[in-house]
Amino acid sequence: MPEEMVKKETTSCNCPGKESKPLRRVVTILVMILVIMVVGAGCSREAENGGSQMDNGGQTQSDEEVNNGGQTYSDDAPSFTPETYPRVDGSTVTIPISEALAARLMDMSPEEVRPYILHNKTHQAYVNLIDKNTDLIFVTAPSEEELALAKAAGVEFEIIPVVSEAFVFLVNADNPIAGLTPAELQNIYTGKITNWSEVGGRDLDIIPYQRPVNSGSQTGFLDMVMSGLTPDGAVLKPMDPPMEQVVAEMGMLIDAVASFENGEGAIGYSYYYFVMDMWGAENIKLLEVDGIAPTPESITSGAYPYTTAYYAVMRSDEPEDSPARQVVSWLLSDGGQTLAEETGYVRIK
Repeated sequence: MPEEMVKKETTSCNCPGKESKPLRRVVTILVMILVIMVVGAGCSREAENGGSQMDNGGQTQSDEEVNNGGQTYSDDAPSFTPETYPRVDGSTVTIPISEALAARLMDMSPEEVRPYILHNKTHQAYVNLIDKNTDLIFVTAPSEEELALAKAAGVEFEIIPVVSEAFVFLVNADNPIAGLTPAELQNIYTGKITNWSEVGGRDLDIIPYQRPVNSGSQTGFLDMVMSGLTPDGAVLKPMDPPMEQVVAEMGMLIDAVASFENGEGAIGYSYYYFVMDMWGAENIKLLEVDGIAPTPESITSGAYPYTTAYYAVMRSDEPEDSPARQVVSWLLSDGGQTLAEETGYVRIK
Protein backbone atom coordinates (compact mmCIF):
# COMPACT_ATOMS: atom_id res chain seq x y z
CA MET A 1 0.00 0.00 0.00
CA PRO A 2 1.35 3.42 -0.85
CA GLU A 3 2.74 5.40 2.06
CA GLU A 4 0.43 8.37 1.32
CA MET A 5 -2.67 6.21 1.79
CA VAL A 6 -1.44 4.81 5.11
CA LYS A 7 -0.83 8.33 6.47
CA LYS A 8 -4.24 9.48 5.34
CA GLU A 9 -6.06 6.62 7.07
CA THR A 10 -4.09 7.16 10.25
CA THR A 11 -4.92 10.86 10.28
CA SER A 12 -8.65 10.28 9.85
CA CYS A 13 -8.88 7.57 12.52
CA ASN A 14 -11.50 8.37 15.35
CA CYS A 15 -9.55 6.65 18.17
CA PRO A 16 -10.40 6.58 21.92
CA GLY A 17 -8.90 9.51 23.88
CA LYS A 18 -9.23 11.78 20.96
CA GLU A 19 -12.84 13.01 21.65
CA SER A 20 -13.80 16.50 20.63
CA LYS A 21 -13.93 19.25 23.32
CA PRO A 22 -17.78 19.53 23.26
CA LEU A 23 -18.08 15.81 23.91
CA ARG A 24 -15.68 15.97 26.89
CA ARG A 25 -17.71 18.80 28.39
CA VAL A 26 -20.94 16.81 28.07
CA VAL A 27 -19.34 13.80 29.77
CA THR A 28 -17.98 15.99 32.60
CA ILE A 29 -21.40 17.54 33.23
CA LEU A 30 -23.08 14.12 33.31
CA VAL A 31 -20.53 12.85 35.85
CA MET A 32 -21.08 15.90 38.07
CA ILE A 33 -24.86 15.40 37.98
CA LEU A 34 -24.42 11.75 38.93
CA VAL A 35 -22.19 12.66 41.90
CA ILE A 36 -24.69 15.26 43.15
CA MET A 37 -27.53 12.73 42.92
CA VAL A 38 -25.58 10.12 44.90
CA VAL A 39 -24.54 12.57 47.63
CA GLY A 40 -28.06 13.99 47.88
CA ALA A 41 -29.59 10.54 48.22
CA GLY A 42 -27.16 9.72 51.01
CA CYS A 43 -28.02 12.91 52.91
CA SER A 44 -31.72 12.22 52.48
CA ARG A 45 -31.37 8.71 53.91
CA GLU A 46 -29.39 10.09 56.87
CA ALA A 47 -32.08 12.67 57.57
CA GLU A 48 -34.85 10.06 57.35
CA ASN A 49 -33.00 7.81 59.75
CA GLY A 50 -32.44 10.62 62.27
CA GLY A 51 -28.70 10.50 61.78
CA SER A 52 -26.41 11.91 64.46
CA GLN A 53 -25.23 15.49 64.23
CA MET A 54 -22.36 17.20 66.00
CA ASP A 55 -23.28 19.84 68.50
CA ASN A 56 -21.17 22.90 69.27
CA GLY A 57 -19.23 21.01 71.89
CA GLY A 58 -18.16 18.35 69.47
CA GLN A 59 -20.50 15.76 71.00
CA THR A 60 -22.93 13.80 68.89
CA GLN A 61 -26.58 14.51 69.42
CA SER A 62 -28.37 11.25 70.03
CA ASP A 63 -30.69 9.83 67.40
CA GLU A 64 -33.23 9.73 70.21
CA GLU A 65 -33.36 13.48 70.83
CA VAL A 66 -36.25 15.46 69.45
CA ASN A 67 -36.97 19.15 69.13
CA ASN A 68 -40.24 20.44 70.54
CA GLY A 69 -41.10 24.12 70.18
CA GLY A 70 -37.47 25.19 70.13
CA GLN A 71 -36.55 23.05 73.16
CA THR A 72 -34.68 19.76 72.92
CA TYR A 73 -35.83 16.88 75.07
CA SER A 74 -33.94 13.65 75.47
CA ASP A 75 -35.94 10.63 74.42
CA ASP A 76 -34.41 8.58 77.17
CA ALA A 77 -37.71 9.58 78.78
CA PRO A 78 -39.94 6.60 79.53
CA SER A 79 -42.56 5.81 76.94
CA PHE A 80 -46.08 4.81 77.92
CA THR A 81 -49.45 3.95 76.48
CA PRO A 82 -52.75 4.77 78.21
CA GLU A 83 -52.73 1.20 79.50
CA THR A 84 -49.25 1.39 81.05
CA TYR A 85 -49.31 4.99 82.33
CA PRO A 86 -49.67 5.19 86.12
CA ARG A 87 -52.97 6.23 87.67
CA VAL A 88 -52.62 9.94 88.41
CA ASP A 89 -54.68 12.24 90.62
CA GLY A 90 -54.07 15.66 92.10
CA SER A 91 -55.14 19.19 92.87
CA THR A 92 -56.78 21.65 90.51
CA VAL A 93 -53.67 23.79 90.19
CA THR A 94 -51.51 20.87 88.99
CA ILE A 95 -53.80 19.79 86.16
CA PRO A 96 -51.76 21.60 83.45
CA ILE A 97 -48.43 19.98 84.39
CA SER A 98 -50.12 16.61 84.78
CA GLU A 99 -51.64 16.83 81.31
CA ALA A 100 -48.44 18.13 79.70
CA LEU A 101 -46.41 15.36 81.30
CA ALA A 102 -48.81 12.62 80.22
CA ALA A 103 -48.96 14.03 76.69
CA ARG A 104 -45.17 14.08 76.44
CA LEU A 105 -44.67 10.55 77.77
CA MET A 106 -47.57 8.99 75.85
CA ASP A 107 -46.82 10.94 72.64
CA MET A 108 -50.34 12.32 72.54
CA SER A 109 -51.91 15.77 72.60
CA PRO A 110 -53.12 17.29 75.89
CA GLU A 111 -56.68 16.90 74.64
CA GLU A 112 -56.13 13.20 73.96
CA VAL A 113 -54.72 12.48 77.42
CA ARG A 114 -57.37 14.48 79.29
CA PRO A 115 -59.68 11.46 79.87
CA TYR A 116 -56.80 9.67 81.62
CA ILE A 117 -55.92 12.57 83.97
CA LEU A 118 -58.58 12.68 86.66
CA HIS A 119 -57.77 15.28 89.32
CA ASN A 120 -60.21 15.11 92.23
CA LYS A 121 -58.71 18.05 94.16
CA THR A 122 -56.16 17.93 96.94
CA HIS A 123 -57.95 16.18 99.80
CA GLN A 124 -59.65 13.51 97.71
CA ALA A 125 -56.39 12.86 95.86
CA TYR A 126 -54.69 12.07 99.18
CA VAL A 127 -57.60 9.85 100.19
CA ASN A 128 -57.39 7.99 96.87
CA LEU A 129 -53.65 7.48 97.34
CA ILE A 130 -54.16 6.14 100.87
CA ASP A 131 -56.90 3.79 99.61
CA LYS A 132 -54.66 2.61 96.74
CA ASN A 133 -57.07 3.95 94.14
CA THR A 134 -54.29 5.91 92.47
CA ASP A 135 -50.52 5.50 92.11
CA LEU A 136 -49.26 9.08 91.97
CA ILE A 137 -50.65 12.46 92.94
CA PHE A 138 -49.48 16.01 92.15
CA VAL A 139 -50.51 18.19 95.07
CA THR A 140 -49.57 20.68 97.75
CA ALA A 141 -48.24 19.40 101.07
CA PRO A 142 -50.58 17.17 103.12
CA SER A 143 -52.68 18.63 105.90
CA GLU A 144 -52.61 17.34 109.47
CA GLU A 145 -55.84 15.47 108.81
CA GLU A 146 -54.44 13.80 105.69
CA LEU A 147 -51.30 12.75 107.57
CA ALA A 148 -53.51 11.31 110.32
CA LEU A 149 -55.58 9.38 107.78
CA ALA A 150 -52.42 7.91 106.27
CA LYS A 151 -51.07 6.90 109.66
CA ALA A 152 -54.35 5.22 110.61
CA ALA A 153 -54.23 3.21 107.36
CA GLY A 154 -50.59 2.24 107.84
CA VAL A 155 -49.54 4.25 104.79
CA GLU A 156 -46.37 6.31 104.64
CA PHE A 157 -46.10 9.06 102.04
CA GLU A 158 -43.05 9.70 99.89
CA ILE A 159 -43.21 13.42 99.14
CA ILE A 160 -41.00 14.82 96.37
CA PRO A 161 -40.94 18.52 95.35
CA VAL A 162 -41.18 18.76 91.56
CA VAL A 163 -41.84 22.45 90.77
CA SER A 164 -41.40 25.62 92.80
CA GLU A 165 -44.37 27.68 93.88
CA ALA A 166 -45.28 30.63 96.07
CA PHE A 167 -48.18 31.34 98.36
CA VAL A 168 -49.45 34.80 97.46
CA PHE A 169 -51.84 37.39 98.82
CA LEU A 170 -54.02 39.39 96.49
CA VAL A 171 -56.08 42.55 96.78
CA ASN A 172 -58.28 44.57 94.48
CA ALA A 173 -56.33 46.55 91.89
CA ASP A 174 -57.77 49.78 93.31
CA ASN A 175 -56.26 49.14 96.74
CA PRO A 176 -53.27 51.50 97.16
CA ILE A 177 -51.44 49.10 99.49
CA ALA A 178 -48.34 47.65 97.77
CA GLY A 179 -47.38 45.10 100.39
CA LEU A 180 -47.68 43.81 103.94
CA THR A 181 -45.39 42.19 106.48
CA PRO A 182 -45.91 38.65 107.78
CA ALA A 183 -47.01 40.10 111.13
CA GLU A 184 -49.59 42.33 109.45
CA LEU A 185 -50.98 39.39 107.49
CA GLN A 186 -51.22 37.33 110.66
CA ASN A 187 -52.95 40.16 112.51
CA ILE A 188 -55.45 40.64 109.70
CA TYR A 189 -56.42 36.98 109.76
CA THR A 190 -56.66 36.79 113.55
CA GLY A 191 -58.87 39.87 113.66
CA LYS A 192 -56.37 42.21 115.33
CA ILE A 193 -56.24 44.46 112.27
CA THR A 194 -59.65 45.18 110.78
CA ASN A 195 -59.22 48.39 108.79
CA TRP A 196 -56.85 49.17 105.93
CA SER A 197 -55.96 52.50 107.54
CA GLU A 198 -54.09 50.53 110.22
CA VAL A 199 -51.54 49.41 107.61
CA GLY A 200 -51.27 52.65 105.66
CA GLY A 201 -54.33 52.31 103.46
CA ARG A 202 -57.66 54.05 103.23
CA ASP A 203 -60.34 54.02 105.90
CA LEU A 204 -62.04 50.83 104.74
CA ASP A 205 -63.03 47.66 106.54
CA ILE A 206 -60.88 44.67 105.57
CA ILE A 207 -62.77 41.72 104.08
CA PRO A 208 -60.43 38.72 104.55
CA TYR A 209 -61.41 35.71 102.44
CA GLN A 210 -60.42 32.16 103.36
CA ARG A 211 -60.64 28.70 101.82
CA PRO A 212 -62.26 25.56 103.26
CA VAL A 213 -60.36 23.24 105.59
CA ASN A 214 -58.23 20.62 103.74
CA SER A 215 -58.14 22.61 100.52
CA GLY A 216 -54.58 22.94 99.28
CA SER A 217 -54.50 26.70 99.69
CA GLN A 218 -55.94 26.60 103.22
CA THR A 219 -53.30 24.07 104.26
CA GLY A 220 -50.61 26.30 102.75
CA PHE A 221 -52.05 29.31 104.56
CA LEU A 222 -51.95 27.56 107.93
CA ASP A 223 -48.50 26.03 107.40
CA MET A 224 -46.71 29.06 106.00
CA VAL A 225 -48.52 32.10 107.35
CA MET A 226 -50.15 31.10 110.63
CA SER A 227 -47.62 28.60 112.01
CA GLY A 228 -45.29 29.31 114.90
CA LEU A 229 -47.38 32.11 116.35
CA THR A 230 -47.91 30.56 119.79
CA PRO A 231 -45.26 29.99 122.48
CA ASP A 232 -45.22 26.25 121.76
CA GLY A 233 -44.88 26.83 118.01
CA ALA A 234 -48.35 25.52 117.20
CA VAL A 235 -50.47 26.91 114.40
CA LEU A 236 -52.56 29.84 115.57
CA LYS A 237 -56.12 29.40 114.44
CA PRO A 238 -57.36 32.22 112.25
CA MET A 239 -60.64 33.88 113.09
CA ASP A 240 -63.81 32.16 111.94
CA PRO A 241 -65.04 34.21 108.99
CA PRO A 242 -68.67 34.59 107.92
CA MET A 243 -69.73 31.78 105.60
CA GLU A 244 -69.81 34.14 102.62
CA GLN A 245 -66.09 34.74 103.14
CA VAL A 246 -65.20 31.03 102.93
CA VAL A 247 -64.86 30.39 99.21
CA ALA A 248 -65.04 26.84 97.89
CA GLU A 249 -63.05 27.40 94.70
CA MET A 250 -59.82 29.35 94.23
CA GLY A 251 -61.18 30.99 91.12
CA MET A 252 -64.24 32.18 93.02
CA LEU A 253 -61.97 33.72 95.67
CA ILE A 254 -60.03 35.64 93.04
CA ASP A 255 -63.27 36.84 91.46
CA ALA A 256 -64.56 37.96 94.86
CA VAL A 257 -61.43 40.02 95.51
CA ALA A 258 -61.57 41.51 92.02
CA SER A 259 -65.28 42.32 92.12
CA PHE A 260 -66.60 45.86 92.01
CA GLU A 261 -68.86 45.22 95.02
CA ASN A 262 -65.94 44.49 97.34
CA GLY A 263 -63.87 47.38 95.98
CA GLU A 264 -60.68 47.99 97.88
CA GLY A 265 -61.67 46.13 101.04
CA ALA A 266 -61.06 42.50 100.06
CA ILE A 267 -57.94 40.38 100.57
CA GLY A 268 -57.46 36.73 99.73
CA TYR A 269 -54.75 34.19 99.02
CA SER A 270 -53.87 31.56 96.47
CA TYR A 271 -50.90 30.09 94.64
CA TYR A 272 -48.84 32.10 92.19
CA TYR A 273 -49.34 29.74 89.25
CA PHE A 274 -53.11 29.60 89.66
CA VAL A 275 -53.46 33.39 89.78
CA MET A 276 -51.04 34.19 86.96
CA ASP A 277 -51.55 31.30 84.53
CA MET A 278 -54.76 29.39 85.23
CA TRP A 279 -57.24 32.08 86.25
CA GLY A 280 -55.71 35.36 85.20
CA ALA A 281 -54.97 38.43 87.25
CA GLU A 282 -57.43 40.97 85.85
CA ASN A 283 -58.44 43.69 88.35
CA ILE A 284 -56.29 42.29 91.15
CA LYS A 285 -52.70 42.71 92.24
CA LEU A 286 -50.33 40.54 94.21
CA LEU A 287 -48.92 42.01 97.39
CA GLU A 288 -45.27 42.20 98.25
CA VAL A 289 -44.34 40.48 101.51
CA ASP A 290 -41.56 42.16 103.45
CA GLY A 291 -40.94 44.30 100.38
CA ILE A 292 -40.39 41.35 98.01
CA ALA A 293 -42.78 40.73 95.12
CA PRO A 294 -43.55 37.17 94.03
CA THR A 295 -41.81 36.62 90.68
CA PRO A 296 -40.29 33.53 89.04
CA GLU A 297 -36.86 34.82 90.07
CA SER A 298 -37.74 35.49 93.72
CA ILE A 299 -39.58 32.18 93.94
CA THR A 300 -36.70 30.14 92.50
CA SER A 301 -34.14 31.89 94.71
CA GLY A 302 -36.30 31.62 97.81
CA ALA A 303 -36.11 35.37 98.41
CA TYR A 304 -39.90 35.63 98.52
CA PRO A 305 -40.92 34.68 102.09
CA TYR A 306 -43.72 32.25 101.29
CA THR A 307 -41.97 29.97 98.84
CA THR A 308 -43.19 26.39 98.60
CA ALA A 309 -43.56 23.67 95.96
CA TYR A 310 -45.93 21.31 94.29
CA TYR A 311 -45.16 17.73 95.14
CA ALA A 312 -45.31 14.33 93.55
CA VAL A 313 -46.58 12.03 96.29
CA MET A 314 -46.49 8.23 96.25
CA ARG A 315 -46.85 5.52 98.83
CA SER A 316 -43.40 4.73 100.16
CA ASP A 317 -43.82 1.06 99.20
CA GLU A 318 -44.18 1.97 95.51
CA PRO A 319 -41.92 -0.56 93.69
CA GLU A 320 -38.58 0.58 92.34
CA ASP A 321 -38.70 1.38 88.62
CA SER A 322 -42.50 1.39 88.69
CA PRO A 323 -44.28 3.58 86.11
CA ALA A 324 -45.03 6.16 88.81
CA ARG A 325 -41.36 6.41 89.80
CA GLN A 326 -40.27 6.62 86.17
CA VAL A 327 -42.65 9.54 85.57
CA VAL A 328 -41.37 11.43 88.62
CA SER A 329 -37.75 10.73 87.73
CA TRP A 330 -38.17 12.20 84.26
CA LEU A 331 -40.07 15.23 85.57
CA LEU A 332 -37.05 16.03 87.75
CA SER A 333 -34.68 15.77 84.77
CA ASP A 334 -33.70 18.82 82.74
CA GLY A 335 -36.16 17.83 80.03
CA GLY A 336 -38.97 17.46 82.56
CA GLN A 337 -38.18 20.77 84.23
CA THR A 338 -38.10 22.50 80.85
CA LEU A 339 -41.53 21.05 80.11
CA ALA A 340 -42.80 22.34 83.47
CA GLU A 341 -41.37 25.79 82.75
CA GLU A 342 -42.98 25.90 79.31
CA THR A 343 -46.30 24.99 80.93
CA GLY A 344 -45.98 28.08 83.12
CA TYR A 345 -44.58 26.68 86.36
CA VAL A 346 -41.33 27.67 88.06
CA ARG A 347 -38.63 25.02 87.82
CA ILE A 348 -37.45 23.41 91.03
CA LYS A 349 -33.79 23.60 89.99
